[in-house]
Amino acid sequence: MPSLLECSLDHVIKVFHQYSRQQEHLDRLNQSEFKEMVKKELPTFLKKEGRDEKAIEDILEDLDTNGDKQLSFEEFAMLVAKLTEAAHEEMHKNNNPKGDHHHHGPGFGRSQDSCQGQGGHNH
Repeated sequence: MPSLLECSLDHVIKVFHQYSRQQEHLDRLNQSEFKEMVKKELPTFLKKEGRDEKAIEDILEDLDTNGDKQLSFEEFAMLVAKLTEAAHEEMHKNNNPKGDHHHHGPGFGRSQDSCQGQGGHNH
């Protein structure tokens, strides 16, 4: 049986391909696919951060390291890494991040239990 982390990685890949297969290149996200993915898959993050259309375009531009106006999976993986780090920082706000038994608060404005059974934990 795969671990929670292995399942999570599979889900990240499936989300990428769910949107990358809609148009043109099957293994890249173009601008419209990326916008749709961000709006549907990251609504809490967008709302919390007050992101708009221009901000989504700026995110794409920052991630698009080769300047082709599309995201390869490698470029998309940078987004996942940055969001994971940001979510981790958000979870530590107003909590004691030090020590062996620190706790995580909610990340990106969702309730702490909304992802329970999907990897919520305390250290």
